Amino acid sequence: MDTFLTHGRAAGTPRTSPVSTAATRRAGWPALLLTLTLAACGGGGSDSSSGSGSSGSGSGAAPDGQATCKLAADADFQKQLLDAINAARAAGANCGTSGTFAATTPLGWNALLAQAADNQSIDMSTNNFFSHTGSNGSTLGQRVTAVGYPWTALGENIAAGQTSVDSVMKGWLASPGHCANIMNPTFQEVGVSCRLAASTKNDYGTYWTMDLGARR
Repeated sequence: MDTFLTHGRAAGTPRTSPVSTAATRRAGWPALLLTLTLAACGGGGSDSSSGSGSSGSGSGAAPDGQATCKLAADADFQKQLLDAINAARAAGANCGTSGTFAATTPLGWNALLAQAADNQSIDMSTNNFFSHTGSNGSTLGQRVTAVGYPWTALGENIAAGQTSVDSVMKGWLASPGHCANIMNPTFQEVGVSCRLAASTKNDYGTYWTMDLGARR
């Protein structure tokens, strides 16, 4: 399932404008995918980036060593994701209804975006839900601002149920909205988290969040 949410921010708190909502599915059903983009309007505009992909990002480990679904060591998890993301960006992609994207610059790993992504994966796992809106009503923009990332544009892809980096990346790249987020030349940095289900009663066994950003 593909669900699109679009957010905009002119000033103050980002607001949510859902186009459609994702239905809950029980474990064993097809995995879910959800995508979101967020732009800060005004000033320099959301389509202009500043700095390099790795500027000020650090290469920090996953926030507490558990944000990889135990699929790999932190450094290997990051490398697998960056290799897959940047291979797609280097090649260019046809993202279906979201358009065709030319080859573009690689993304750097950002520890703050990884922290924001992990916070959302933990929330989804702990509270057994699947949404860009946190259990406390938080938006993507609020979560990324809270960890201290100074952004001009953000994107978020989430997924649930995938059991490998390869499977989640193939799913995202095969879906127009997710593919467009990954290929968006505005974004400079990325952080990804995968959390195992907090309980055997969860609808899914894994909860993935990818946060992409362009910094001020």
